[in-house]
Amino acid sequence: MTSPAPPPGSKSISQILTEARSHLKRITPRQALTELQAPATPFAPPVLLVDIRPAPQRAAEGEIAGSLVIERNVLEWRLDPRCEARLAVADRYDLRVIVMCQEGYTSSLAARTLQELGLENATDLEGGYNAWKQGSFPDRI
Repeated sequence: MTSPAPPPGSKSISQILTEARSHLKRITPRQALTELQAPATPFAPPVLLVDIRPAPQRAAEGEIAGSLVIERNVLEWRLDPRCEARLAVADRYDLRVIVMCQEGYTSSLAARTLQELGLENATDLEGGYNAWKQGSFPDRI
């Protein structure tokens, strides 16, 4: 059985991912750790490592204590400074949000969406939690 022709104007997930990543300055686990450990200064925006993985995946694979857990299905509502359902920390547009998923694919799409909300400093972690774990980075930040 052959696949039907895609509808005009539609994009493949590979195209959507490439387009999202063209707007991101993705960072490695080492770069993320450096940003997360940098001393806070009075005027610098907060740096957040946001874990968007579902609870069962975090339970099975592990977590980074100190990361902010916001599952993917509510991410935009929790971090949009305009939204009544936002978290208290999401009260500014200059937040540095580093989005992390398991392998670094979903996080790219999520980070791009955050940029579209006005969080221009949003990016994602290359390789996701797998890369963090394989690099033997700390399990607490």
